[in-house]
Amino acid sequence: MKLKKYGISLIAVVILCLIDQGTKALAVKYLMGKDPLVLWDGVFELKYLENRGAAFGIFQNQQIFFYILTVIIGIALIWFYGKIPHGKKYFLMKIPVVVCFAGAIGNFIDRAFQGYVVDFFYFKLINFPIFNMADIYITCSAVFFVLLFIFKYRDDDLGFLHSKKSKSSENEQESRHE
Repeated sequence: MKLKKYGISLIAVVILCLIDQGTKALAVKYLMGKDPLVLWDGVFELKYLENRGAAFGIFQNQQIFFYILTVIIGIALIWFYGKIPHGKKYFLMKIPVVVCFAGAIGNFIDRAFQGYVVDFFYFKLINFPIFNMADIYITCSAVFFVLLFIFKYRDDDLGFLHSKKSKSSENEQESRHE
């Protein structure tokens, strides 16, 4: 691995994880055992929840499942990131990979050390499941991926996923086209 290629992304993952863990620590300190903090009556509030499953209450107390799933997703994201060619054309594709990875790590930290994930954002108006920053990272990165694949990248832009060329060959070709 080249530090230059991964350095900024690793720093971004660390910063995003610190934000996630910091907001969860604030939720524990100021929301745990208290009534919800209503920010917009009937619409949005901060409400502490120890989530031992996933959204909508599915997979309650299935920690081993979440550990395995997170490791698989993490490996897939690292693999995908490593396959993305270097260059301006593919820079936007790296962003959701980094953000999604940070979200997966953020919730993994909670599960590994506490056995549950701390959630605290609640859209009461639509009774949406309570969520946290890591969930926002994962959801926004998924939406960003979809938008990129609909509006920016075409099938021929994704040939690097199937290519058996060496990374140096891909990077050289990409450099020539920029």
